[in-house]
Amino acid sequence: MNFAKAFACPVTRFGAAALLTATTSLAAQAFDITDMSDAEREAFRAEVRAFIMENPEVIMEEAYEVYQQRQAEAQVANDADLIAAYSEVIYNDENDAVYGNPDGDIVLVEFSDYRCGYCKKAYPDVQALLEKDGNIKLIVKEFPILGEASVLASRFAVATKLVAGNEAYLKLHDELMQARGDVSEGMLRRLANGLEIDADAVVAEMESDEVTAILALNHQLAQELQITGTPGFILGDQMLRGYVPYDGMVEIVAEVRANR
Repeated sequence: MNFAKAFACPVTRFGAAALLTATTSLAAQAFDITDMSDAEREAFRAEVRAFIMENPEVIMEEAYEVYQQRQAEAQVANDADLIAAYSEVIYNDENDAVYGNPDGDIVLVEFSDYRCGYCKKAYPDVQALLEKDGNIKLIVKEFPILGEASVLASRFAVATKLVAGNEAYLKLHDELMQARGDVSEGMLRRLANGLEIDADAVVAEMESDEVTAILALNHQLAQELQITGTPGFILGDQMLRGYVPYDGMVEIVAEVRANR
C-alpha cells in the first residue's frame, strides 16, 4: 500500500492523539507496520510533519495540558512530603486553638487572616462541616498577611488565648470572622468586653515576646509549606490553597477516610 496516498485527503483539526489513533488503526487494518518500505515510512513521516507544521496549536495545546497535569501531580506529591516532614509542628503546637471534636478522626488545619474576604466566606462552611460531621478537629493557625490591621487582630487573638484560654479565643475568633469594617484597638476592646474577656490584660500581652514568637513560627511554617495566601487548609495529606466550598470539603473528608 502507498501510505502517502492513504493520507492524501485534507487533514481536519485532529488532536495529536486522534491523529495517532487513526494512523495506528489504519496501519493495523492494512498491513503489518514492520513491512513498510523505506519510501512508505518516509512518506508517512512527511505527512505527519506537514500536519504539525500546518496545525502547531494542536501540539502546543495538548503538550501544555500534559505539562499542567504533570505539574499538578508533582505538586500533590510535594505537598504530601511537606506535610509529613512538618507534621509535628503542624498538628502538635500547643499554642494553636482547637475547634470541633478534639478526638476527631479527621484533623483540618486552617491558616487564616481576619481581614481576608475568602477566610470570612469559608468560615460558615467550615463551621457547618464541624457541626454536621461531628468527628473533625479543627486547628486554627493565625497567619496575618494583609497589613497592620491583620497583625493587630491576630496579636489580640493570640494574646486572648494566652490570657483567657481556648474557649475565650474561640468566641473572639467567631466574632472577628463575622465582623465587618476596620479593625482597631477600640473595636477589639469592645468585642472583648462584650464577651467578658479582660481587654486590659489582653492588650498588655499583645506585644509580648511570646505572641511575637507564635506568629513568627506560623509565618515560617507557612513559608516551608509553600502557603502564600489565605485561607490555606491542610486536610489529610493534601494542601488546599484558597477557598473550598462546603460540598468540596465534604468530598475531600470522605476521600481521606476512604483511603485509610
